Amino acid sequence: MNTSNLVERMRSWPSEIALVTGTKSTQYDELISEVESWLERLADAKITAGSVVSIEGDYSPTTVAALFAVWMIDAIAVPLAPDSASHHDQFCETAEVQFRIQLQQDEILITSTQAEAQHELYVSLRERSHPGLVLFTSGTSGPNKAAVHDVAALLNKYETPRQRLRTLVFLQMDHIGGINTLLYTFSNGGCVIVASERTPRDICQAIEQNQVELLPTSPTFLNMMLLSGEFDSRDLSSLRVITYGTEPMPETTLKRLAQKLPDVRLKQTYGMTELGILGSKSRASDSLWVRVGGDGFETKIIDNRLWVRAKTAMMGYLNAPSPFDEDGFLDTGDRVEVDGEWIKILGRDGDTINVGGSKVDPAEVENVLLQLEGVADVVVKSEAHPITGQIVSALVQLTTSEPFKEFKVRARQHCKELLPSYAVPARFRKTDQPLHSSRFKRIR
Repeated sequence: MNTSNLVERMRSWPSEIALVTGTKSTQYDELISEVESWLERLADAKITAGSVVSIEGDYSPTTVAALFAVWMIDAIAVPLAPDSASHHDQFCETAEVQFRIQLQQDEILITSTQAEAQHELYVSLRERSHPGLVLFTSGTSGPNKAAVHDVAALLNKYETPRQRLRTLVFLQMDHIGGINTLLYTFSNGGCVIVASERTPRDICQAIEQNQVELLPTSPTFLNMMLLSGEFDSRDLSSLRVITYGTEPMPETTLKRLAQKLPDVRLKQTYGMTELGILGSKSRASDSLWVRVGGDGFETKIIDNRLWVRAKTAMMGYLNAPSPFDEDGFLDTGDRVEVDGEWIKILGRDGDTINVGGSKVDPAEVENVLLQLEGVADVVVKSEAHPITGQIVSALVQLTTSEPFKEFKVRARQHCKELLPSYAVPARFRKTDQPLHSSRFKRIR
């Protein structure tokens, strides 16, 4: 399926609501009309097939239509969200952006950068006459890498009709999860709902007001929602499915969520900027065991690390060597446990803490600390130590006025009961600052 085929499919539901932003609803025929207007704007700006074009703005009928129009002329889109505004100039330089589309409120600014975009990956896309997509990795484990996707390969995943759902889009347009939400929903005639802000209050309000059926989000944000009390003050009866990914889910958080929303199916998803979103099935709503793969994906486990080969995989990086082996498999860096066809994702191998030769899983320690009354959130990571090499350090957010010295005694005692001695945090620090990135992913 190509973008034109997708737009033609969208014409099948002209009067259905495609997108809700705030109090504004946009029907499919209105969204398609906006795409057609963008085709004219692109032509007037001399933006043609193979051009590299940034689309800088938040979700709206205008930004979504601009994205589709860029793909329809076989150009290469670089979506950039407001949260990364301070990096936009740098990202545009790395991506060799030739035209910048900047969208602020009702203002549309299209400028030429005079850049030349001759990277071999762009040349390959032009030779295929395929549209492209450039997404930047989060940069939590090093510099942001620019991943180039062939959009034709991504779209093939959505050719088979699936369930039509009213979906709240949580991850932004510069994230593979946000792109997946748009393409899945529009290819099935569903409705994309955009909350005014990504806070527990605004997300729950959007669910209640717009009868949202599917909420894709992160474990960190789900923990924030549980702490906020919004689940108790809003009517969320329309919710059928919550999907979570981007980072390991603490078992404590998952159990609380399953108890709070017993009628909602909780489903773990797995995806990466480099691979796209894999098919997945959770063993149960309150289980961390998941089966990943499906049509277009192959997996293997080597030394307890997950490797994936995907038809939706990126072509490569603009600013880094290819991470794929000679057979096309990517070492995800994620450590897993295996139980037959099921796996449990433990976290990135690079996050493992080595205490005098004993390995500590930060997510396991976080899960234990989250069981404590008064702990809102926690990040566990390593600190250098002259004798053991590394020690376990915990940065915590608290909801109580308990003296911190007393909390540390209580926390250490709790950890000693549930963890081996080398995994008990040697250092505790308290913070009032967020422990997550703009993508609601824990920062280690």
